[in-house]
Amino acid sequence: MVHHETCFSTMWQLLLCCLVALATCQTVHYELNLNPQKTYEYSYVGVVNFGLGMPNQAESGVRLTCKVKIAGVSAQTFVLKVSNLLFEEFNGFPGKNSFTPSPKLTQRIAAQLAKPFMIDYTGGHVGDIRASAEVSNTVVNIVRGILGFFQVTVKTTQKIYELEEVGIHGKCQSNYVTEENLETKDLIITQVVDVDHCREKAAMYRGMATAVLDQVSKQRGDSVASTVRYVYTVKPTAEGGLITRAHGLERQFFSPFNVKGGSFKMQATKELVLLHASDTERAVMFGAVESKGNLVFKFVNAQANVPVMMQNLDHPVPKALELIKHLAEANKYQVDSATTENTIKVYQLLRVIPYEGLEEMWKQLAGNVEYRRWFLDMVVEVGDARILKFLEMRFHAGDVSASEGLQTLLLSMNHLNPIPELVEMAKMFLNLPFCKSNTYLWNTVVLAYGSLVYKHCAYYTPCPVAAVQPLLDMATQGLKNGSETDMVLALKALGNAGHPGSIKTIMRFLPGVAATPVNVPPRVLSAAVQSMRLIATRDPQRVQEITMALFVEKNLPVEIRMLAFMILFDTKPPMALVSTVTTHLQMEKDLHVVSFAFSYLKSFARSRTPENQYLSTACSLAVKILAPKYGRVSYHFSKAMRFDWFNDDFLIGTAAEVFMLRSATNIFPTEIMMKGKFFFIGRILQVLELGIRADGIKDLFSNINPGFNGDVDFSDYRSILNLLQNWEVMPNDKPVISAYARASGQEWFFADMSKQVLQSIIKAVSPAIGKGSPLWEVVENLQKGISWHKTKPFLIFEIRYYQATTLGLPLEISKYYESVNGITFNAKAAVNPPMTEHLGQLLNSEISLETDGFIGYTKDFWVFYGINTELFQSGSELKSKMPIAIPWKFSAKINVRERKFELDLPACKKDNEIVSVSSNVYAVSRNIEELDKAKMTPMIPKAIDANEEVAHTGPSVVTPESDQMMKSNSWHPQTKMCAESNIYGAGVCVESELRREYYHEEYPLYYFLGYTHMALKVSPVHAIKTVDKIHFEVNGGPHTLPVSTQQLLESLRSLSKAATQQIRRSSDSASSARGSNQSEPDSVLEAGDSTPEAVFNVKAFALSGNEKPQGYDAAVYYTPEANVKSTQLIVSQAGEDTNWKMCMDTTVRAHNEAKAHIQWGAECQSYEMSMRASTAHLNGSMPTLKAKVHWTKIPEAMAELGRRIGNYIPGVALLLGFNQQHENNANQEVSASVVSASGDSVDVKIRFPQFTVFRNSIPMDSDIFKNIRTTKPRWEPDASFHSDNTASQIAPP
Repeated sequence: MVHHETCFSTMWQLLLCCLVALATCQTVHYELNLNPQKTYEYSYVGVVNFGLGMPNQAESGVRLTCKVKIAGVSAQTFVLKVSNLLFEEFNGFPGKNSFTPSPKLTQRIAAQLAKPFMIDYTGGHVGDIRASAEVSNTVVNIVRGILGFFQVTVKTTQKIYELEEVGIHGKCQSNYVTEENLETKDLIITQVVDVDHCREKAAMYRGMATAVLDQVSKQRGDSVASTVRYVYTVKPTAEGGLITRAHGLERQFFSPFNVKGGSFKMQATKELVLLHASDTERAVMFGAVESKGNLVFKFVNAQANVPVMMQNLDHPVPKALELIKHLAEANKYQVDSATTENTIKVYQLLRVIPYEGLEEMWKQLAGNVEYRRWFLDMVVEVGDARILKFLEMRFHAGDVSASEGLQTLLLSMNHLNPIPELVEMAKMFLNLPFCKSNTYLWNTVVLAYGSLVYKHCAYYTPCPVAAVQPLLDMATQGLKNGSETDMVLALKALGNAGHPGSIKTIMRFLPGVAATPVNVPPRVLSAAVQSMRLIATRDPQRVQEITMALFVEKNLPVEIRMLAFMILFDTKPPMALVSTVTTHLQMEKDLHVVSFAFSYLKSFARSRTPENQYLSTACSLAVKILAPKYGRVSYHFSKAMRFDWFNDDFLIGTAAEVFMLRSATNIFPTEIMMKGKFFFIGRILQVLELGIRADGIKDLFSNINPGFNGDVDFSDYRSILNLLQNWEVMPNDKPVISAYARASGQEWFFADMSKQVLQSIIKAVSPAIGKGSPLWEVVENLQKGISWHKTKPFLIFEIRYYQATTLGLPLEISKYYESVNGITFNAKAAVNPPMTEHLGQLLNSEISLETDGFIGYTKDFWVFYGINTELFQSGSELKSKMPIAIPWKFSAKINVRERKFELDLPACKKDNEIVSVSSNVYAVSRNIEELDKAKMTPMIPKAIDANEEVAHTGPSVVTPESDQMMKSNSWHPQTKMCAESNIYGAGVCVESELRREYYHEEYPLYYFLGYTHMALKVSPVHAIKTVDKIHFEVNGGPHTLPVSTQQLLESLRSLSKAATQQIRRSSDSASSARGSNQSEPDSVLEAGDSTPEAVFNVKAFALSGNEKPQGYDAAVYYTPEANVKSTQLIVSQAGEDTNWKMCMDTTVRAHNEAKAHIQWGAECQSYEMSMRASTAHLNGSMPTLKAKVHWTKIPEAMAELGRRIGNYIPGVALLLGFNQQHENNANQEVSASVVSASGDSVDVKIRFPQFTVFRNSIPMDSDIFKNIRTTKPRWEPDASFHSDNTASQIAPP
């Protein structure tokens, strides 16, 4: 019994021990939590740096160090305080330079961080963050970077797990791996966050709404790649897991091209270390706080934080006024490149000025023409409700012209932030009477609103129909009223909007798909079909259904069917739909539709751009099916052409498309369209599109003579001329011609030329018009002297991408492209005898003109990659400047009756840089408290020495000592090539300098990193004689032509001798010298009646006081014979002791042969070469093009250049797929032949003296061979290629 009791007691003791052990295990766990009764103190360090990640290259960065205290207020509410803050900047070279403290900025940030932050925290997740109202979002984001360490999901039941959770980067996928330290019992947690594919990412795009995303290009590479990793050490406690140490690492790689080929690098690290935890001694005190949101990064209103510069934004109105006035004065006569960057400063100031400040500026600047224009051109960049209100006030007051209103509203709407509130506010312009007071202004208002809707829909999906409703109402009302003008305008605006909700309205204009029968003019049909061009990417299936129905509807005008075909393929149809189209084409009867569709498919089959990767395959199969039947359709029918290029290393490409739409009843095209596209880093931008529609001309040409054969021979010209003389029969209610222009896929301009406008133009330029006409007034003003000037600043694009970093600092990738354009024109004219009755008197008067002026622009381009806040900036910056400056000053005389034109230019006295490009890449550091200490260090050492203009305009520069730097591959080419004339005392020089230090893994990025300078200059050079001015003269000879070629040759021989003698006997005065040269033909004619006169004569002389003229005299002669057209040119050098001449004879024989023979040197005897090209199409053979260049003797410089080029030919030929064969061909000759091998390919063979290159079956449209007639080949030896040929007979003995 005792034994049993003892066992029972022992069992209870064991059970009690197990229960105690279990209870102990349950009170110590790893799930993160904080004890509200304790205060935790951590040290925190956050560092971010930017550079190339390579030795010997400059970097920039910032470092934040502080202490963080977290104390409990309640079970789920805690207070965070930051103390001992230190802000430091780095700018220089790792290993040489170090972080530098910034006391003033430290104090400014610390003042806000010292205020308490309230946070909700439970179970390892941060909830709402609250702070004092005066704490900025930038500082709250820094606190978010610290709190990000406490957002951890701990699972003790799994060692590897993944989940989607909210963090500072947004709602992203996290992958966890846990490992327990058996000695310390700490849990080591590794978290990797996929920030590139977040479902809700803390990132923003601005300025890219019109650039369509290209997912296929993204598969080939991207410009940005990021990784984020956190490592936590968690200590188990009774209250929960406690983070004792945490480390975060974020890396990002960015390139303007494919990130695989070299990149800029961002590395952000942060570390949190627990110093101690203690019981809270007293309650935490805090003042009023407001919610600042959760842990997700919150973007500040960053539009005013321009990343490429920093300035104090206090008192912005007087600063902006001063800058605008300075810019207007500095660029009054020509563009001052040194001031153009200040335009960005003005934009930044305008973005922080309240509406009342804009009104104040307008009152001060509106009275001055220059200041007013600059202000209106720059205020468009405000980009929010203030600019809409400002324009509303101007339109109500009527204190801007229609032209000013058009330009300002167009750019304001284009650069407006497309948020719902502003879209709603912009609707008011559709109802303002001022907007409807001018046709072009009204068109601009409606089209610009459509563009705004498109951008709005790019950011808000699904896009509300309310945004596009005003345009739908306009289209419906226009259809109801039968107003062609209103229908076209509304449909074009709907095309700009690209709203899927407008499809039902658009369908009402399209026969065959409309619910009720509709009959609208072809011009309206065209606008309706094209209005679906942008919907094609947003609702491709619906657009495919409509356009396919239109394409197969044979009762529609053929040009409408072709437009439908274009829009159909804009949707990138699948293989099955392309097959359906191919089947319909096999049964198509209209050759215009067939020709257009086949040429379209053929062009796209060769496409190499990513967007057409799958479509090109489908098109190539369709072409193979259709080629046997339609491969040789004449080029007279409608056509589509596309040329494109894409490079995977750069992720950049271009495409050009041309569409010509005709119909069977007209030889004149109904519509011509040209498009240009640019592909870059996964986006497609429709850079420019131009279109012309000729309804009126089409109707006029529909009455052309049925005998018109389209070969454009004499009878065709006569038919066309007769029609044009009857242009007044065209209808009054139809435009003669319509034109439109689109940029970035958005139509911003269209205009119709009516019959009335055409009549006004013809009347205005009629010689019979008298006083009171606009042209008469222009001539009168020119005689009094006119002066005109226009300068226009224009922010071409501002593309910005913002993304959160683990530190809570905003990472920005931005591109800015700014242009300042200027033109100045001063002129005064004299008319002798003056006009008295009508403009036609000008044709019998001598008109003298003196003018000077300037035309040019300066374009500034920046790419910024780094941290950008209102307090500081740190990153990498590419800065480029390209000025073009063309000044002029000359006097001219023109006498129409005598067919004579003279031009006098002043001598070149100073250097004129016509075009230049300067660029460099810098590590930049700026902070708002020490603007004068901003740093821009060239990333590549030594690059600064030659770049004074770019680098020294403001910030100081860090120049490394190269002997302490690591060596890398260096490249420093410097070139200068000049073409100088000691006759005219002027020369043209091209000079360039590049500095590169690179690593081969960085291809192709390193091509662009470093100092670059290239320039084209016109400079004075030492002249044979002092030059006062340069004189050009053109004399058009009479139409009398020599009787025969032989007579011409003899006459030319005499003329050449006489010209030489006349020039040498020139009088001492410059004026008499000109008169002597002008009388040359008369002197020669006196020698014999058979001597001909030139078709025209050109002189280019350098004149100096009483000195004899120096320069060149050229004469052109023309001899037509049956099926042969011959032209002769003689160029003679004028001056003492010179006999240099060039003699050239060209002959075009019928349609199948052309040849030229050139001799030059002393009396045309020193050097000689000849060229010939011909076509042949023998019965039973393929059409052939042949060409040959033969040289007897050429200058050594030309021979050396030819040898250098010849060295590259084998390699280039290999890259182009040509084969090479060594053989001995004619020694001083290069010949080529191109043979049409099939309907869509050619064989090419090129013979050089020592080898031949050839390639067969090169894909090419063989339409160019279709005019080659069946003729006898003309390749037999010909006397014209020997020394006694025609050209040599021209040369004087």
